[in-house]
Amino acid sequence: MEIISSKNVSSKKLSFISIYFLGINSVIGSGAFLLPQAIYKDMNLASVLVLLCAAITVSMVALCYADLSSRFTGSGAAWLYSYNAFGRFTGYELGIFTWFLGCCTLSAEVVALLTTLRSFLPIFDNHLVYYVSVFGLILLFSLINFFGRTLVKMVDNLSSAAKMITIIIFIIVGAFCIHFANFSPVIPHAAMTGAMPFAKHFGAAFSVVFYMFTGFSFIPIAAKQMTNPEKNIPRVLIAVMVSVTIMYSLMMVVAIGILGTSMAKYSTPIANAFETGVGRWGYILVIAGMLISIFGVAFTASFNTPSLIASLASEHAMLPKWIGKRNKHDAPWVAIILTAVVSLILVTQSYLFLVSCIVLASFVQYVPSILAVIKFKHTNEFPNHGFKLPGKYIIPVLALLISCYMVTNFTIKTITVGVVVAVVAAVSYFFIKRDEEHEARHQEKLAKLRIKR
Repeated sequence: MEIISSKNVSSKKLSFISIYFLGINSVIGSGAFLLPQAIYKDMNLASVLVLLCAAITVSMVALCYADLSSRFTGSGAAWLYSYNAFGRFTGYELGIFTWFLGCCTLSAEVVALLTTLRSFLPIFDNHLVYYVSVFGLILLFSLINFFGRTLVKMVDNLSSAAKMITIIIFIIVGAFCIHFANFSPVIPHAAMTGAMPFAKHFGAAFSVVFYMFTGFSFIPIAAKQMTNPEKNIPRVLIAVMVSVTIMYSLMMVVAIGILGTSMAKYSTPIANAFETGVGRWGYILVIAGMLISIFGVAFTASFNTPSLIASLASEHAMLPKWIGKRNKHDAPWVAIILTAVVSLILVTQSYLFLVSCIVLASFVQYVPSILAVIKFKHTNEFPNHGFKLPGKYIIPVLALLISCYMVTNFTIKTITVGVVVAVVAAVSYFFIKRDEEHEARHQEKLAKLRIKR
C-alpha cells in the first residue's frame, strides 16, 4: 500500500474501487504462490480448513481496524491508533515495528523472487550468484527510490493486474484438471498419532497461513489519500478479506486436486500444479505472473517503507528530523539508506524465517490496536463515523485471545529478533529530543476530540 507524505498528496482522492484493488495487492503477495506447499505438508487437505480458521481470525482483527479507521482520518494505522490510545511511547514503538515489518516484507519478496527464479534457472543455486542477486535487487530499488516515486503506481498496477489474472486463470482452468482421489488423505497420518502432534501440525500451518492475510493492516496507512476514509476503509477491509479468503481457498483446493501428495515436494506448487494439469504453457504462465507480481510488491515496499520512517521524523516528530531529510527529487534519502541497510541484513535469512518475522511484527501491531478498540469503547473517546463494531467487546476480546495464541508458534530465534527490535527502539527513544511544541499541539487536538462519558 502506497504511503505518501502529506505535503505531496494529490488533490485527487482514491475512490472505493481504487482502495479495494490496492488492498488486494497489499494482501496477496508471494505467499499465495509459494506457501501452499508448506501448509499442505503439515495438514494435507485439512489445510483448507486451517486457511478458513486463519481467515476468520484475521478478519476479527480486521474488523477491529475497521472500527479504529472509522474513528480517525489521519494516515498511520496501528501506530496512530496506539499513539492516541496509549501515548507517544507506544505509538513510537509501533511505528518502529511497522517500519521493521516493511523491511521484512521487502526482504521476503526479494528472497521469494530469487526462489522462483531458482526453480527453473539452476544458476541461482550458486550461493555467490544468489547473494549478489538479492543484494543487487535491494540496492537497485534503493537507487531508483532516490529519483522519486513516478514509477511506483505504474508498477503497482501492473503487478496487481498480473496477480489477479494469473490467479483467476489458474482457478478456472485448473478446476477441470482436478482428480478427486488426490483429496485423500484429509489429515497427515503423523498428525493423528495423538492430541499434541495434531496441535503442533495445526499451529505450524496456522502461522504460515496467518502471514498470507497480514497485508490488510497497510490499507489504512494512507488514509489521507482516500475519499471518506472513515467510511470507505472499513468497507474495503471487509471486502478485501472476503475476496482474498475465497481466492486462497479455491487456489488451495485446485492445487491439491491436481497434485495430491506430490504437492509437498515443490517449491513453486501453484506453477507446478498448473504444469501438471495443462502442460508447460501453464507453468510458464504462472511463473511469469508470479515474477511480475512479486517484483511489483517488492518494488512498492522499497518505496513505502522509507516513507513511513521519514514521516515519523518529519511529520510526527517521533524521530530526529534528519531521518526525514529529502533530496531534490523529494525522496527521503536518509530513510532509504536505513531501510536498505536493515533489508540487506534480513535478506540473508530464509523465506520462512522472514515470514515468521512478518507475523511477529504484525502480532505486535494487532495487540495494541485491539486494546485501543476496547479502550475507546469503554471511554467513549473518538466516536465512530460510518462503522460500528457489532457485539461491543466480543470481537476484540476473541481477536486478542487468538492473536496471543500466535506467541506459542514463534521460535526462540523469531522472538529474540522481536525483543532486540523492541529494546533497541526503547533505548533510542530516551535519546531522542522531543519536539515539545508539536506534542503540545497534538495533546490540544486530542482534548478537543475527546468526548467525556
